[in-house]
Amino acid sequence: MVKIFDVVVIGGGPGGYIASIRAAQLGLRTACIDAWSTPDGKPALGGTCTNVGCIPSKALLQSSENYEHAGHSFAEHGIQVKGLGLDLAQMLARKDKVVKQNNDGIVFLFRKNKIEFFHGCGSLVKGGADGWEIKVTGPGAAELAAKHVIVATGSSPRALPGADFDNKLILDNAGALVIPEVPKRLGVVGAGVVGLELGSVWRRLGADVTILEALPALLGAADEQIAKEASKAFAQQGLAIHTGVNITKVTVRKSVTVEYTDSAGASQSAKFDKLIVAIGRIPNTQGLNHEAVGLKLDERGFIAVDDDCRTSLPNVWAIGDVVRGPMLAHKAEEEGVAVAERIAGNHSHVDFNTVPWVIYTGPEIAWVGKTEQQLKAAGIDYRAGTFPFMANGRARALGDTTGMVKFLADARTDRILGVHIIGPMASELIAEAVVAMEFSASAEDIALICHAHPTLSEAMKEAALAVDKRALNL
Repeated sequence: MVKIFDVVVIGGGPGGYIASIRAAQLGLRTACIDAWSTPDGKPALGGTCTNVGCIPSKALLQSSENYEHAGHSFAEHGIQVKGLGLDLAQMLARKDKVVKQNNDGIVFLFRKNKIEFFHGCGSLVKGGADGWEIKVTGPGAAELAAKHVIVATGSSPRALPGADFDNKLILDNAGALVIPEVPKRLGVVGAGVVGLELGSVWRRLGADVTILEALPALLGAADEQIAKEASKAFAQQGLAIHTGVNITKVTVRKSVTVEYTDSAGASQSAKFDKLIVAIGRIPNTQGLNHEAVGLKLDERGFIAVDDDCRTSLPNVWAIGDVVRGPMLAHKAEEEGVAVAERIAGNHSHVDFNTVPWVIYTGPEIAWVGKTEQQLKAAGIDYRAGTFPFMANGRARALGDTTGMVKFLADARTDRILGVHIIGPMASELIAEAVVAMEFSASAEDIALICHAHPTLSEAMKEAALAVDKRALNL
Protein backbone atom coordinates (compact mmCIF):
# COMPACT_ATOMS: atom_id res chain seq x y z
CA MET A 1 0.00 0.00 0.00
CA VAL A 2 1.29 3.46 -0.93
CA LYS A 3 1.42 5.91 1.95
CA ILE A 4 0.58 9.48 0.97
CA PHE A 5 2.16 12.63 2.43
CA ASP A 6 2.37 16.32 1.72
CA VAL A 7 6.17 16.29 2.13
CA VAL A 8 8.73 13.49 2.09
CA VAL A 9 12.25 14.35 3.26
CA ILE A 10 15.08 12.06 2.13
CA GLY A 11 17.79 12.33 4.77
CA GLY A 12 17.61 12.77 8.54
CA GLY A 13 20.67 14.92 9.21
CA PRO A 14 20.48 18.51 10.50
CA GLY A 15 18.93 19.80 7.28
CA GLY A 16 16.53 16.90 6.84
CA TYR A 17 15.22 16.48 10.36
CA ILE A 18 14.82 20.23 10.87
CA ALA A 19 12.99 20.53 7.53
CA SER A 20 10.71 17.69 8.64
CA ILE A 21 9.92 19.36 11.95
CA ARG A 22 9.19 22.75 10.41
CA ALA A 23 6.99 21.22 7.69
CA ALA A 24 5.02 19.34 10.35
CA GLN A 25 4.68 22.50 12.45
CA LEU A 26 3.16 24.20 9.41
CA GLY A 27 0.45 21.57 9.20
CA LEU A 28 1.94 19.44 6.41
CA ARG A 29 1.74 15.67 6.70
CA THR A 30 5.42 14.78 6.72
CA ALA A 31 7.63 11.72 6.44
CA CYS A 32 11.39 11.41 6.76
CA ILE A 33 13.61 8.66 5.34
CA ASP A 34 17.07 8.00 6.75
CA ALA A 35 19.48 5.05 6.53
CA TRP A 36 21.87 5.71 9.43
CA SER A 37 22.09 2.79 11.85
CA THR A 38 23.71 2.06 15.19
CA PRO A 39 26.15 -0.89 15.32
CA ASP A 40 23.23 -3.12 16.35
CA GLY A 41 21.11 -2.01 13.38
CA LYS A 42 18.77 0.43 15.08
CA PRO A 43 17.94 3.81 13.47
CA ALA A 44 20.37 6.62 14.31
CA LEU A 45 18.78 9.88 13.25
CA GLY A 46 20.99 12.95 12.95
CA GLY A 47 23.15 12.14 9.95
CA THR A 48 26.90 12.73 9.82
CA CYS A 49 26.69 15.66 12.24
CA THR A 50 25.18 13.73 15.12
CA ASN A 51 26.74 10.32 14.50
CA VAL A 52 30.29 10.88 13.23
CA GLY A 53 30.75 14.63 12.94
CA CYS A 54 29.87 17.72 14.95
CA ILE A 55 28.55 16.09 18.11
CA PRO A 56 31.04 13.26 18.79
CA SER A 57 34.01 15.40 17.79
CA LYS A 58 32.98 18.13 20.24
CA ALA A 59 32.53 15.52 22.96
CA LEU A 60 36.09 14.27 22.41
CA LEU A 61 37.44 17.79 22.11
CA GLN A 62 35.97 18.61 25.52
CA SER A 63 37.24 15.42 27.12
CA SER A 64 40.72 15.84 25.66
CA GLU A 65 40.81 19.48 26.76
CA ASN A 66 39.92 18.44 30.31
CA TYR A 67 42.71 15.85 30.23
CA GLU A 68 45.23 18.40 29.01
CA HIS A 69 44.18 20.95 31.62
CA ALA A 70 44.51 18.36 34.38
CA GLY A 71 48.03 17.52 33.25
CA HIS A 72 49.34 20.99 32.46
CA SER A 73 47.15 23.82 33.72
CA PHE A 74 45.61 22.89 37.06
CA ALA A 75 48.83 23.42 39.04
CA GLU A 76 48.75 27.13 38.24
CA HIS A 77 45.33 27.28 39.91
CA GLY A 78 46.65 25.56 43.02
CA ILE A 79 45.11 22.21 42.11
CA GLN A 80 47.47 19.29 42.55
CA VAL A 81 46.77 16.21 40.43
CA LYS A 82 48.68 13.03 41.24
CA GLY A 83 48.63 9.81 39.30
CA LEU A 84 46.87 11.28 36.27
CA GLY A 85 45.78 8.56 33.88
CA LEU A 86 43.84 8.20 30.67
CA ASP A 87 40.89 5.82 30.39
CA LEU A 88 40.36 6.10 26.64
CA ALA A 89 37.62 3.46 26.62
CA GLN A 90 35.59 5.54 29.08
CA MET A 91 36.24 8.70 27.07
CA LEU A 92 34.94 7.01 23.91
CA ALA A 93 31.97 5.58 25.83
CA ARG A 94 31.03 9.06 27.02
CA LYS A 95 31.23 10.29 23.43
CA ASP A 96 28.89 7.48 22.36
CA LYS A 97 26.48 8.36 25.17
CA VAL A 98 26.34 11.98 24.00
CA VAL A 99 25.63 10.80 20.45
CA LYS A 100 22.81 8.51 21.63
CA GLN A 101 21.24 11.32 23.64
CA ASN A 102 21.10 13.42 20.48
CA ASN A 103 19.74 10.49 18.43
CA ASP A 104 17.03 9.89 20.99
CA GLY A 105 16.21 13.60 21.11
CA ILE A 106 15.44 13.65 17.39
CA VAL A 107 13.24 10.55 17.72
CA PHE A 108 11.31 12.35 20.48
CA LEU A 109 10.87 15.44 18.30
CA PHE A 110 9.55 13.30 15.43
CA ARG A 111 6.96 11.72 17.72
CA LYS A 112 6.02 15.08 19.19
CA ASN A 113 5.46 16.57 15.73
CA LYS A 114 3.76 13.41 14.33
CA ILE A 115 6.43 12.86 11.66
CA GLU A 116 6.43 9.35 10.20
CA PHE A 117 9.92 7.86 9.97
CA PHE A 118 11.14 5.21 7.52
CA HIS A 119 14.48 3.52 8.18
CA GLY A 120 16.21 2.97 4.84
CA CYS A 121 17.31 4.62 1.61
CA GLY A 122 14.92 6.77 -0.39
CA SER A 123 14.90 7.09 -4.16
CA LEU A 124 12.74 8.97 -6.65
CA VAL A 125 10.69 6.64 -8.84
CA LYS A 126 8.63 8.97 -11.04
CA GLY A 127 6.54 12.09 -10.80
CA GLY A 128 5.98 15.68 -11.78
CA ALA A 129 4.03 18.76 -10.76
CA ASP A 130 1.18 16.64 -9.36
CA GLY A 131 3.40 14.64 -7.03
CA TRP A 132 6.18 12.07 -6.69
CA GLU A 133 6.52 8.39 -5.97
CA ILE A 134 9.34 7.52 -3.58
CA LYS A 135 10.68 4.06 -2.85
CA VAL A 136 12.23 3.13 0.48
CA THR A 137 14.63 0.18 0.55
CA GLY A 138 16.05 -1.30 3.72
CA PRO A 139 14.58 -2.20 7.10
CA GLY A 140 11.68 0.25 6.68
CA ALA A 141 10.89 -0.69 3.07
CA ALA A 142 7.82 1.13 1.78
CA GLU A 143 6.24 2.93 -1.15
CA LEU A 144 5.42 6.57 -0.55
CA ALA A 145 3.82 9.40 -2.49
CA ALA A 146 4.10 13.12 -1.82
CA LYS A 147 3.33 16.46 -3.40
CA HIS A 148 6.81 17.72 -2.44
CA VAL A 149 10.17 16.03 -1.89
CA ILE A 150 13.12 17.55 -0.04
CA VAL A 151 16.49 15.90 -0.74
CA ALA A 152 18.84 16.25 2.24
CA THR A 153 21.22 13.35 1.70
CA GLY A 154 24.38 15.10 2.90
CA SER A 155 27.95 14.26 1.98
CA SER A 156 30.71 11.67 2.43
CA PRO A 157 34.44 12.05 3.08
CA ARG A 158 36.67 12.38 0.03
CA ALA A 159 39.38 9.72 -0.19
CA LEU A 160 42.98 10.43 -1.09
CA PRO A 161 43.74 9.01 -4.54
CA GLY A 162 45.51 5.70 -4.13
CA ALA A 163 44.70 5.48 -0.42
CA ASP A 164 41.18 4.22 0.15
CA PHE A 165 39.70 4.33 3.63
CA ASP A 166 39.92 1.09 5.61
CA ASN A 167 39.32 2.77 9.01
CA LYS A 168 42.10 0.69 10.46
CA LEU A 169 45.19 2.51 9.24
CA ILE A 170 43.72 5.09 6.84
CA LEU A 171 40.86 6.81 8.62
CA ASP A 172 38.00 9.07 7.65
CA ASN A 173 36.24 11.27 10.21
CA ALA A 174 34.25 8.28 11.51
CA GLY A 175 37.33 6.11 11.96
CA ALA A 176 39.23 8.94 13.64
CA LEU A 177 36.58 9.09 16.37
CA VAL A 178 36.97 5.45 17.46
CA ILE A 179 40.73 4.84 17.58
CA PRO A 180 41.02 2.32 20.46
CA GLU A 181 44.54 3.31 21.53
CA VAL A 182 46.36 6.62 21.29
CA PRO A 183 48.70 6.30 18.29
CA LYS A 184 52.31 7.23 18.89
CA ARG A 185 52.64 8.85 15.45
CA LEU A 186 49.51 10.27 13.82
CA GLY A 187 49.40 11.80 10.37
CA VAL A 188 46.61 14.08 9.19
CA VAL A 189 46.12 15.04 5.56
CA GLY A 190 44.24 18.31 5.39
CA ALA A 191 44.39 21.30 7.75
CA GLY A 192 40.75 22.26 7.51
CA VAL A 193 38.15 22.11 10.25
CA VAL A 194 38.11 18.30 10.53
CA GLY A 195 41.87 17.87 10.32
CA LEU A 196 42.67 20.53 12.91
CA GLU A 197 39.98 19.43 15.36
CA LEU A 198 40.77 15.71 15.23
CA GLY A 199 44.49 16.40 15.18
CA SER A 200 44.02 18.49 18.33
CA VAL A 201 42.10 15.72 20.10
CA TRP A 202 44.80 13.10 19.63
CA ARG A 203 47.69 15.51 20.28
CA ARG A 204 46.17 16.37 23.65
CA LEU A 205 45.92 12.67 24.46
CA GLY A 206 49.59 12.09 23.70
CA ALA A 207 50.02 11.45 19.98
CA ASP A 208 52.84 13.02 17.98
CA VAL A 209 50.71 14.73 15.29
CA THR A 210 51.86 15.90 11.86
CA ILE A 211 49.42 17.70 9.56
CA LEU A 212 50.08 17.88 5.83
CA GLU A 213 48.24 20.62 3.94
CA ALA A 214 48.27 21.20 0.17
CA LEU A 215 47.47 24.92 0.33
CA PRO A 216 50.41 27.33 0.64
CA ALA A 217 49.14 28.78 3.93
CA LEU A 218 47.13 27.58 6.89
CA LEU A 219 43.39 28.33 6.90
CA GLY A 220 43.21 30.06 3.55
CA ALA A 221 39.49 30.77 4.00
CA ALA A 222 40.02 32.63 7.28
CA ASP A 223 41.24 36.17 7.77
CA GLU A 224 44.99 36.18 7.20
CA GLN A 225 45.82 37.88 10.51
CA ILE A 226 43.72 35.35 12.41
CA ALA A 227 45.25 32.44 10.49
CA LYS A 228 48.76 33.60 11.38
CA GLU A 229 47.78 33.83 15.05
CA ALA A 230 46.37 30.31 14.84
CA SER A 231 49.54 29.00 13.23
CA LYS A 232 51.64 30.35 16.10
CA ALA A 233 49.31 28.91 18.71
CA PHE A 234 49.25 25.44 17.13
CA ALA A 235 53.04 25.41 16.77
CA GLN A 236 53.45 26.24 20.47
CA GLN A 237 51.15 23.32 21.32
CA GLY A 238 53.29 20.91 19.34
CA LEU A 239 51.15 20.43 16.24
CA ALA A 240 53.55 20.08 13.31
CA ILE A 241 51.78 21.65 10.33
CA HIS A 242 53.40 21.56 6.89
CA THR A 243 51.77 23.64 4.13
CA GLY A 244 52.38 23.60 0.38
CA VAL A 245 52.60 19.80 0.45
CA ASN A 246 52.07 17.57 -2.59
CA ILE A 247 51.55 13.92 -1.65
CA THR A 248 53.04 11.58 -4.24
CA LYS A 249 52.60 8.12 -2.71
CA VAL A 250 50.97 6.39 0.24
CA THR A 251 52.15 2.91 1.22
CA VAL A 252 50.15 0.80 3.68
CA ARG A 253 51.72 -2.11 5.53
CA LYS A 254 51.74 -2.41 9.32
CA SER A 255 52.02 1.37 9.32
CA VAL A 256 51.42 4.10 6.74
CA THR A 257 54.26 5.76 4.84
CA VAL A 258 53.50 9.05 3.11
CA GLU A 259 55.87 10.37 0.47
CA TYR A 260 55.48 14.01 -0.51
CA THR A 261 57.22 17.11 -1.78
CA ASP A 262 57.37 20.05 0.60
CA SER A 263 56.80 23.73 -0.14
CA ALA A 264 60.39 24.05 -1.38
CA GLY A 265 59.97 21.13 -3.80
CA ALA A 266 62.14 18.75 -1.79
CA SER A 267 61.15 15.09 -1.47
CA GLN A 268 60.09 13.98 2.01
CA SER A 269 58.85 10.80 3.65
CA ALA A 270 56.98 10.25 6.92
CA LYS A 271 55.79 7.08 8.66
CA PHE A 272 52.65 7.03 10.79
CA ASP A 273 50.81 4.49 12.92
CA LYS A 274 47.51 5.96 11.69
CA LEU A 275 46.64 8.42 8.93
CA ILE A 276 43.52 10.61 9.05
CA VAL A 277 42.48 11.90 5.63
CA ALA A 278 40.40 15.09 5.83
CA ILE A 279 40.57 16.64 2.35
CA GLY A 280 36.94 17.57 1.94
CA ARG A 281 33.63 15.90 1.24
CA ILE A 282 31.58 14.85 -1.78
CA PRO A 283 27.78 15.13 -2.13
CA ASN A 284 25.69 11.99 -1.63
CA THR A 285 23.60 11.53 -4.78
CA GLN A 286 24.03 7.80 -5.33
CA GLY A 287 20.83 5.84 -4.84
CA LEU A 288 18.52 8.77 -5.56
CA ASN A 289 17.82 7.50 -9.11
CA HIS A 290 18.60 11.01 -10.28
CA GLU A 291 19.55 10.05 -13.83
CA ALA A 292 16.32 8.15 -14.47
CA VAL A 293 14.07 10.98 -13.27
CA GLY A 294 16.18 13.78 -14.77
CA LEU A 295 17.40 15.40 -11.57
CA LYS A 296 20.18 17.71 -12.74
CA LEU A 297 23.60 17.80 -11.10
CA ASP A 298 26.12 20.60 -11.54
CA GLU A 299 29.67 20.24 -12.85
CA ARG A 300 30.96 19.29 -9.39
CA GLY A 301 28.34 16.61 -8.74
CA PHE A 302 26.10 18.64 -6.45
CA ILE A 303 22.37 18.79 -7.07
CA ALA A 304 21.74 21.95 -9.08
CA VAL A 305 19.39 24.37 -7.29
CA ASP A 306 18.31 27.98 -7.60
CA ASP A 307 18.53 30.56 -4.82
CA ASP A 308 15.39 29.07 -3.22
CA CYS A 309 16.72 25.47 -3.26
CA ARG A 310 14.46 24.38 -6.11
CA THR A 311 15.94 21.63 -8.29
CA SER A 312 15.40 21.03 -12.01
CA LEU A 313 12.33 18.92 -11.18
CA PRO A 314 8.96 20.38 -10.16
CA ASN A 315 8.30 20.24 -6.41
CA VAL A 316 11.65 18.59 -5.71
CA TRP A 317 13.91 20.63 -3.42
CA ALA A 318 17.45 20.02 -2.15
CA ILE A 319 19.31 21.41 0.85
CA GLY A 320 22.51 21.10 2.89
CA ASP A 321 25.76 19.43 1.86
CA VAL A 322 24.24 17.98 -1.33
CA VAL A 323 23.87 21.49 -2.83
CA ARG A 324 26.09 24.55 -3.33
CA GLY A 325 27.31 26.62 -0.41
CA PRO A 326 29.28 25.86 2.74
CA MET A 327 29.03 22.34 4.13
CA LEU A 328 27.87 23.41 7.57
CA ALA A 329 25.15 21.85 9.71
CA HIS A 330 23.61 25.20 10.62
CA LYS A 331 23.49 26.25 6.96
CA ALA A 332 21.57 23.04 6.20
CA GLU A 333 19.16 23.74 9.07
CA GLU A 334 18.41 27.24 7.83
CA GLU A 335 17.79 25.96 4.30
CA GLY A 336 15.53 23.23 5.70
CA VAL A 337 13.37 25.76 7.52
CA ALA A 338 13.28 28.05 4.49
CA VAL A 339 12.17 25.28 2.12
CA ALA A 340 9.45 24.09 4.49
CA GLU A 341 8.20 27.68 4.71
CA ARG A 342 8.18 28.02 0.91
CA ILE A 343 6.26 24.77 0.46
CA ALA A 344 3.65 26.08 2.91
CA GLY A 345 3.31 29.26 0.85
CA ASN A 346 5.33 31.54 3.09
CA HIS A 347 8.35 33.68 2.28
CA SER A 348 11.77 32.83 3.69
CA HIS A 349 15.37 33.77 3.05
CA VAL A 350 18.84 32.46 3.91
CA ASP A 351 21.69 34.98 3.80
CA PHE A 352 24.96 33.14 3.12
CA ASN A 353 26.85 36.35 3.98
CA THR A 354 25.94 35.93 7.64
CA VAL A 355 26.54 32.20 8.03
CA PRO A 356 29.17 31.85 10.79
CA TRP A 357 32.18 29.53 10.60
CA VAL A 358 33.68 27.89 13.68
CA ILE A 359 36.72 25.70 14.31
CA TYR A 360 36.58 24.15 17.80
CA THR A 361 40.30 23.90 18.42
CA GLY A 362 42.10 25.50 21.32
CA PRO A 363 42.07 28.42 20.76
CA GLU A 364 38.70 28.41 19.04
CA ILE A 365 38.41 30.23 15.72
CA ALA A 366 35.21 31.82 14.43
CA TRP A 367 34.26 34.34 11.81
CA VAL A 368 31.39 35.81 9.82
CA GLY A 369 31.37 38.05 6.77
CA LYS A 370 34.33 39.23 4.72
CA THR A 371 38.02 38.78 5.48
CA GLU A 372 40.49 41.62 5.17
CA GLN A 373 42.04 40.05 2.08
CA GLN A 374 38.61 39.77 0.42
CA LEU A 375 37.91 43.44 1.05
CA LYS A 376 41.29 44.43 -0.39
CA ALA A 377 40.73 42.28 -3.48
CA ALA A 378 37.30 43.86 -4.02
CA GLY A 379 38.68 47.37 -3.61
CA ILE A 380 36.38 48.14 -0.67
CA ASP A 381 37.55 50.93 1.61
CA TYR A 382 37.36 49.71 5.20
CA ARG A 383 38.62 50.29 8.72
CA ALA A 384 39.83 47.57 11.07
CA GLY A 385 39.78 47.36 14.84
CA THR A 386 41.39 44.64 16.97
CA PHE A 387 41.48 43.87 20.66
CA PRO A 388 43.64 41.15 22.26
CA PHE A 389 42.29 38.79 24.91
CA MET A 390 45.53 39.47 26.78
CA ALA A 391 43.92 42.78 27.79
CA ASN A 392 40.59 41.23 28.81
CA GLY A 393 40.03 40.67 32.54
CA ARG A 394 37.85 37.58 32.19
CA ALA A 395 40.36 35.94 29.84
CA ARG A 396 43.11 36.56 32.39
CA ALA A 397 40.98 35.02 35.13
CA LEU A 398 40.34 31.99 32.90
CA GLY A 399 44.06 31.71 32.21
CA ASP A 400 43.36 31.73 28.47
CA THR A 401 44.54 34.95 26.85
CA THR A 402 45.55 33.71 23.39
CA GLY A 403 44.08 35.54 20.43
CA MET A 404 41.96 38.56 19.60
CA VAL A 405 38.72 39.95 18.23
CA LYS A 406 38.85 41.78 14.91
CA PHE A 407 36.16 44.02 13.42
CA LEU A 408 36.09 45.15 9.79
CA ALA A 409 33.76 48.05 8.96
CA ASP A 410 32.98 50.12 5.88
CA ALA A 411 35.14 53.26 5.94
CA ARG A 412 32.26 55.49 4.87
CA THR A 413 29.16 54.03 6.52
CA ASP A 414 30.79 52.14 9.45
CA ARG A 415 28.59 49.13 8.60
CA ILE A 416 30.14 45.89 9.90
CA LEU A 417 31.54 43.86 6.99
CA GLY A 418 33.18 41.05 8.93
CA VAL A 419 34.12 39.92 12.42
CA HIS A 420 36.93 37.46 13.14
CA ILE A 421 37.78 35.89 16.48
CA ILE A 422 40.50 33.58 17.73
CA GLY A 423 40.46 32.84 21.43
CA PRO A 424 38.37 31.46 24.28
CA MET A 425 34.71 30.75 23.49
CA ALA A 426 34.95 32.26 20.02
CA SER A 427 32.14 29.91 18.97
CA GLU A 428 29.76 31.66 21.37
CA LEU A 429 31.02 35.21 20.89
CA ILE A 430 30.50 35.13 17.11
CA ALA A 431 26.71 35.07 17.57
CA GLU A 432 26.72 38.74 18.57
CA ALA A 433 28.45 39.61 15.31
CA VAL A 434 25.95 37.56 13.28
CA VAL A 435 23.01 39.36 14.90
CA ALA A 436 24.67 42.72 14.35
CA MET A 437 25.30 42.03 10.67
CA GLU A 438 21.76 40.70 10.11
CA PHE A 439 20.48 44.05 11.35
CA SER A 440 23.04 46.01 9.28
CA ALA A 441 24.65 47.36 12.43
CA SER A 442 27.64 49.66 12.46
CA ALA A 443 30.76 49.11 14.54
CA GLU A 444 29.66 52.08 16.62
CA ASP A 445 26.39 50.30 17.44
CA ILE A 446 28.34 47.51 19.14
CA ALA A 447 30.71 50.02 20.75
CA LEU A 448 27.78 51.85 22.35
CA ILE A 449 26.18 48.72 23.85
CA CYS A 450 26.85 48.04 27.54
CA HIS A 451 28.58 44.67 27.92
CA ALA A 452 28.72 43.01 31.33
CA HIS A 453 32.01 43.12 33.23
CA PRO A 454 34.07 41.03 33.49
CA THR A 455 33.17 39.02 30.37
CA LEU A 456 34.89 37.83 27.24
CA SER A 457 32.23 39.72 25.29
CA GLU A 458 33.86 42.98 26.36
CA ALA A 459 36.53 42.17 23.79
CA MET A 460 33.80 42.52 21.15
CA LYS A 461 32.94 46.01 22.40
CA GLU A 462 36.62 46.99 22.60
CA ALA A 463 37.37 45.77 19.06
CA ALA A 464 34.37 47.74 17.81
CA LEU A 465 35.70 50.81 19.63
CA ALA A 466 39.12 50.18 18.09
CA VAL A 467 37.63 50.62 14.60
CA ASP A 468 37.41 54.32 15.54
CA LYS A 469 40.68 54.14 17.52
CA ARG A 470 38.75 54.49 20.80
CA ALA A 471 39.60 51.26 22.61
CA LEU A 472 39.44 51.91 26.36
CA ASN A 473 41.55 49.08 27.76
CA LEU A 474 44.39 49.07 25.29
